[in-house]
Amino acid sequence: GGYRDKAAVATKMPVWLVNERADLDRIFDTQRRKLRTDRIDFYLLHCLQKDWWPKMRNLGALEWLEEVKARGHIGEIGFSFHDDYDVFRDIVDGYDGWSFCQIQHNYLQVEVQAGAAGLKYAAGRGLGIVVMEPLFGGALANPPPAVREILDAAPVKRTPADWALQWLWSQPEVSLVLSGMTTMDHVRENLASASASQVGLLTDAELALLEEARNAFGKLQAVPCSRCGYCLPCPEGVDIPKNFALYNEAVLFGGNVQALNTNLYRSLSEKEQAQSCAECGQCEEKCPQGIPIREWLPRVHERFTSS
Repeated sequence: GGYRDKAAVATKMPVWLVNERADLDRIFDTQRRKLRTDRIDFYLLHCLQKDWWPKMRNLGALEWLEEVKARGHIGEIGFSFHDDYDVFRDIVDGYDGWSFCQIQHNYLQVEVQAGAAGLKYAAGRGLGIVVMEPLFGGALANPPPAVREILDAAPVKRTPADWALQWLWSQPEVSLVLSGMTTMDHVRENLASASASQVGLLTDAELALLEEARNAFGKLQAVPCSRCGYCLPCPEGVDIPKNFALYNEAVLFGGNVQALNTNLYRSLSEKEQAQSCAECGQCEEKCPQGIPIREWLPRVHERFTSS
């Protein structure tokens, strides 16, 4: 029915399954066969992070991408990302062939992973920005009562999901928003939200309202960690703020966010995980919040490894 000509196809290379250059061809050929197409319009190195980025460079993945693109099997080259801002900059600056990147971003997590700073940096380098997790696994579509009360007090009435989506679409750096939909009502709501969107739509007062909602979320977290980083560096290499951020989100939202953050926790190196805490107590001496970090880290590890 000519649908292939009307649609842009995107998929990703699972970099953790690549151990030699031949794996790139094998996985890519399997993907094209399953998708029944000879060309992938948007192709990403999936989930690049601190350890896998140098691995891909050393295996020649960037040169492979250029060769496959030259043969007409790839349109645009990009990457998806789950790590810290400094790693993000290193990846953006490390290859001139990127056309776009895919980052997790929403009004709750402006300083998480690449964050707002990464969004602006990549856009400044000419990359298109695809945003994933705009509703944070659906959690922002059904926020806690304290947050919903703030949103409902706005003069302009929007659903919680629409507030989250409009916050993204108001930003000129955002090229595309990926929002999961499981019912026809979700589809209708997202279409209506997209049709009403434009850059700069939200007023300063509305942006302040969403900042208030973000602060309300923060007050609901289990561990009172502000991610100031004063506890670092840990002598054992534990990324204490990241462990607590993943834990707080899982406790607050559960469900899809629990599953998402379990995967993110397990993707950390062993030394970065909470289990590597040697209980030396240096972090607690420096923590301005007075958090009993040695008591909390075992709970974090148990939460993400008990099932």
